[in-house]
Amino acid sequence: SFQLWEGSVPILPRSGEPLGRHNFTMSSFGTLFKVSTFGESHGVGVGCIVDGIPANLPLTEEDVQPQLTRRRPGQSSLTTARNESDTISILSGTERGMTLGTPIAMMVRNQDQRKFDYANTSQAPRPGHADYTYQVKYGTRASSGGGRASARETISRVAAGAVAEKWLLQEHKTSIRCWVSSVMDIDLPTDVAKALELDPPTREEIDTVGTLAEHEDKGYLVDLHGRKYSQTDGTPLEAAPEIKEFESGKKLYTRCPHPPTAARMAARIQQLRKEEDSTGGVCTTVVLGMPVGLGEPCFDKFEAELAKAMMSLPATKAFEIGEGFNSCRLRGSVNNDLFTKGQDGLLKCKTNHAGGTLGGITSGEPLVFRVGIKPASSISQDQDTCTFDGDSHVLSVKGRHDPCVLPRAPPLLEGMTAITLMDAVLRQRGRSGAPCKTLGELGQAKGEATARLAMEPPTKIQKLA
Repeated sequence: SFQLWEGSVPILPRSGEPLGRHNFTMSSFGTLFKVSTFGESHGVGVGCIVDGIPANLPLTEEDVQPQLTRRRPGQSSLTTARNESDTISILSGTERGMTLGTPIAMMVRNQDQRKFDYANTSQAPRPGHADYTYQVKYGTRASSGGGRASARETISRVAAGAVAEKWLLQEHKTSIRCWVSSVMDIDLPTDVAKALELDPPTREEIDTVGTLAEHEDKGYLVDLHGRKYSQTDGTPLEAAPEIKEFESGKKLYTRCPHPPTAARMAARIQQLRKEEDSTGGVCTTVVLGMPVGLGEPCFDKFEAELAKAMMSLPATKAFEIGEGFNSCRLRGSVNNDLFTKGQDGLLKCKTNHAGGTLGGITSGEPLVFRVGIKPASSISQDQDTCTFDGDSHVLSVKGRHDPCVLPRAPPLLEGMTAITLMDAVLRQRGRSGAPCKTLGELGQAKGEATARLAMEPPTKIQKLA
């Protein structure tokens, strides 16, 4: 890491030596639970080294692979067509399926690189990408893809997060659930969004309830209950439900656990793909089984650490916790979360407008936050831009790109949440010398809202043509 002082003497560059010659830590995150990532999008592979995981935790590739499979490209026509299995290999830190307490190294080898897709970007930086800023900062850059700025780098975070989640679940019954709550101007209905935050869906529900079957020849989408929606705009159609049509259709994974909204999102994303354009949206995350007392005021408040983690992910542009910006419109008498008796000597809040923290320290209430993600920068439309030399240039970005990254984003947010959370837990345990407390069953979900909302018939039904 970069050292500014040696004793009372400042360490400064020698005459003519750029400050950049000194070593900086740029690819590591965490204090006691530390994750370092490596690799480029079109290189040999990507991976991470995880330091700080306790010994004797049961851990194999099977514990990590499911999350990587959820984020991998090529899942459906809603995502990039790049075909990667993203198969994880644990290289060190385990023996006979148990952690040794030593650094865990993990790696995924790239299989479907197509560097020639980026030949036309050698002279002109891609608008919205990091090509220009990397070139200015380092005097060089990865010649294909986004290099370290590519979403391929997040494989490492998802893998490390899966390890952290395994430990958090074992120690505190902590679970992290993230889903897509908006795409472009299509939002979950307000009452549905609030119900899901109060009683969040499981990952299985997120992956299944938000899945649609596409029947291009018939012009409609089908949800898991057999209900049909227009393939053009996602409007519910007046037709008898047919479960078999869901089972036989080509699957589209939206990870929005509300079929009527998911259908509108899928239709919009498909439209943008045809127009060679892209869009963004918002993901909502809820953490249940939250330990109490995490966060180090004043500058390492838990939500400050969490915001840094989320904003370090590619394409993230906004973060809010609890009521977020909406709290600016509320009265104090409404926004205050009143206390009531909990269990094990703890208090519980009657509401959770704060989103799980008070004064930057976790209260044990479910952690509720949202992250805004911008449109994918790589689009195939011609764009009037300029070369690195400033000459006018028309750039068309070839290759395989996501019209919307939201369906693949939940594992990324869950991974960084788990990494942040485990680091904070270890810091608190080091401070207090005792395991962290939770609200027990009072901090868990009922598990009823998603199934109930998914069964409700959609409104504004139109006749099937």
